[in-house]
Amino acid sequence: MLKAIMHKIGLAALSAVAGLSMLATAEAGNMRLGMTTWVGYGPLFLARDKGFFKENGLDVDLRIIEDAALYMAAIAAGELDGNASTIDEIMKYRSPQFCFKAVLALDDSHGGDGVLVREGVNSLKDLKGQQVGMNEGSVSQFWFNILLTREDMKETDLQITNMTADDAAAAFIAGQIPAAVTWEPHLSLVRTKKQGKVLIDSSQTPGLIVDVVALTCDYIQKNPKDVEALLKGFYKAVEFIKTNPDEAYAIMAKGVGGYLEKPEDFAEAAKGVRFYDQPRNIEFFGTPEKGEAKDLMELGNKIWGGFQKMKMTITYADLVDTSYINSK
Repeated sequence: MLKAIMHKIGLAALSAVAGLSMLATAEAGNMRLGMTTWVGYGPLFLARDKGFFKENGLDVDLRIIEDAALYMAAIAAGELDGNASTIDEIMKYRSPQFCFKAVLALDDSHGGDGVLVREGVNSLKDLKGQQVGMNEGSVSQFWFNILLTREDMKETDLQITNMTADDAAAAFIAGQIPAAVTWEPHLSLVRTKKQGKVLIDSSQTPGLIVDVVALTCDYIQKNPKDVEALLKGFYKAVEFIKTNPDEAYAIMAKGVGGYLEKPEDFAEAAKGVRFYDQPRNIEFFGTPEKGEAKDLMELGNKIWGGFQKMKMTITYADLVDTSYINSK
C-alpha cells in the first residue's frame, strides 16, 4: 500500500514538474530591439543564435533599421521594446512623455571612428577655415565637437558640409574635400592606400562613443526577469568571443549582415571596438554621482543642448537603470 501511495506521489510530482516546465516555456519572455548595422551589436546576435538568451527564458527579436529616427518612432508606437544605439543618440529622443532607460552597455568605439585629413595637417587647428564632411546630428558630430572643445574650437571655425559618414569618406578619397569625420572600413582604406591620413581616431578617446541597450520604462517595469535574461545572455556571448573568436565572428557576421557579412570583415571591424563584459559594465555605469556614464551624459547635454536637439535636460536617473548589471 505504501509503495502504491509513493508511486502515485511520484507520478504527481513528475506531472507537476512537467506542467511547470510547459508553463515556463509558454511564458517565455519576448523582447524586440531595433538597431543599425554595427559591429558592436554582434554579441546580441551571437547570444540569440547560440541560445544564450533562450536558456534564460527570453526570445529576442533583433531588427536592423538603418535610421535612428525610424526605430525610435517604432518604440514610441509600441512596435519595439527598445534599441541598441549610442548614449548620445538616444539622449536626443528622451522626453517626459517618452521614457526609456539604458540597462546594458554593449561596446565602445576603440579606433572605429576617426578624422581623415591630408598630409601636412597635424592638428584640428590646422583645419581652421577648411571644409569638413560630417553627418550632422549623428554620433560623428557629437564626438567631433568633443574634440573641437578640447582644442578650444567650435564648428564655426570650420566649413561643415553635411553628408553621411560613408559619403564624407568617399568625397575625401576622391579629393573633393580636405577632411572628413567617418568610420571603418574607410579609416583602414585610407591608411592602406595612403590617400591622406587619420589625424585622430576613437582609440585615443575611449569611452566617448558608447553603445547601450535602452528599453522603455514600461517594459522594464513589467518584465524584470526578461531584462535580467538579456544581460545574462549578453555577458555569456562576450565571454564566448574571448574563448572562441573564429566561431563567434562567423555567427556575428551572419547575424549582423550588410557590409559585415563576411567573417573576415567582421573580425577586422571588431578590432575597432571594445565589447563590454560584466566588469566593464559595472565600471562604465559607475554611480549617479561619479563615473563615465554620468560624465558622458553631461557632455551630451552640453553638446546636443547647444544645437537645440534635446527635449529635456537629462540626469543619470532619467536615462540609466543599473538594477540588472550584476545579474549572474
